[in-house]
Amino acid sequence: MRPHKPPRHLADLDPDERRAALVEAGEPAYRAEQLSRNYFAHYGDLSAMTDVPVRDRDRLAADFLPPLLEDIRTIECDGGKTRKTVWRLGDGSLVESVLMHYPDRVTMCVSSQAGCGMGCPFCATGQAGLTRNLSAAEIVEQVVVGGRGVVDNVVFMGMGEPLANYPALIRALHGLVDPVPAGLGIGRRHITVSTVGLVPGIDKLAAEGLQVTLAVSLHAPDDELRDTLVPINLRWKVAEVLDAAWRYASSSGRRVSLEYAMIRDVNDQPERAHLLGSLLAGRLAHVNLIPLNPTPGSAWTATTPEREREMVRILRSYGVPTTVRDTRGREIDGACGQLAATVS
Repeated sequence: MRPHKPPRHLADLDPDERRAALVEAGEPAYRAEQLSRNYFAHYGDLSAMTDVPVRDRDRLAADFLPPLLEDIRTIECDGGKTRKTVWRLGDGSLVESVLMHYPDRVTMCVSSQAGCGMGCPFCATGQAGLTRNLSAAEIVEQVVVGGRGVVDNVVFMGMGEPLANYPALIRALHGLVDPVPAGLGIGRRHITVSTVGLVPGIDKLAAEGLQVTLAVSLHAPDDELRDTLVPINLRWKVAEVLDAAWRYASSSGRRVSLEYAMIRDVNDQPERAHLLGSLLAGRLAHVNLIPLNPTPGSAWTATTPEREREMVRILRSYGVPTTVRDTRGREIDGACGQLAATVS
């Protein structure tokens, strides 16, 4: 993993640390709230920072609100309702985020790492490997700069495994959910953290008491298959991952989402649907079926509509709430599993 330390940014600090940093810089402590409000409520627009003397604005912005992301490519589909942005970080690393407009909400899918070290063979990000972790501010800035106040849902389903970048994840979550001026003030129930199943991280997240939604990328109900689809299963088996998910559900009171990419003739057989249904019956869980999105060089493809409908029917027969994800951004390589941060 490439070492890199982005410049200090207000969004990397909690409110007490912000005040201390401003005092250390020779500024009054109340400047921290002024800068925070400018960043989280006005998205860093210096012209809106009218409570700070004009002569000080540029200097304070350079010291505490340095630009972290450069938009090097933005492409749209779905009539402009889906927009993927490739961001260049300060060290040249590339990450992607996807902004999706729905009738009742605007969702942003953010990245927590440049690349990913989990190695799932059907995922373009996993195939690329891990470059480095993002800082908390680099995560938050995707929403602040990329969303400009329209985002009301954030999903950590972009590049990277969020729980493998745990300290930055927690700082970023506070930057998203804490009320203005401390953060963006997005509702906790409107944040989803997705993981392939890092059991210690799930338990740590439960202990935080943030009550965000947990999504587990399961993709197979049996260890034999999941060992090949999700290599971390060699460390934490299906039963251990699900037990951690139930602990999270119990402590948070929130339903856990089980993500299941349906791969034709690999994990879409009726017997696996029955096994999954039996594992989830009676649990505070929901299954989100995802038609596999194509990635370069992969021999795998999405399941058939008939198999998809059969899987829904079987899971619901066990009383398991089941939906099929509305796949957005496939034609711009912005759908689940397609993010690879290329500019070609």
